[in-house]
Amino acid sequence: MDIRVTLDGRPVDATLNDSPAARDLTSLLPLTLDLEDFHNTERIADPPRKLTTDDAPEPTAAKAGDIAYYAPWGNLALFYKDGPAASYDLLVLGHIDAGAEQLAQADRITIEAAS
Repeated sequence: MDIRVTLDGRPVDATLNDSPAARDLTSLLPLTLDLEDFHNTERIADPPRKLTTDDAPEPTAAKAGDIAYYAPWGNLALFYKDGPAASYDLLVLGHIDAGAEQLAQADRITIEAAS
């Protein structure tokens, strides 16, 4: 699924996969969230509600540029470094085509439906 993403006001290319959680995220769009650093690996933010985890795909380890959902806390994560080993708690939702430095320094993300 194509989406429009801006990081700190600068547009970046991004896509979401077709998982139920990714489709649920699109139901919240447009969405602007403030980001904070987590473990010097990812930027995290809390969407307005938890996303569905029904029919979640097999877990994969997050890679730099992935946008993911950490189900136990209900937060979105933008990875600027490769993440930990695959976990059923972490659902990869898609990918943002931005450099690690831009992702690491991002303070705000806006996600909109592609027109």
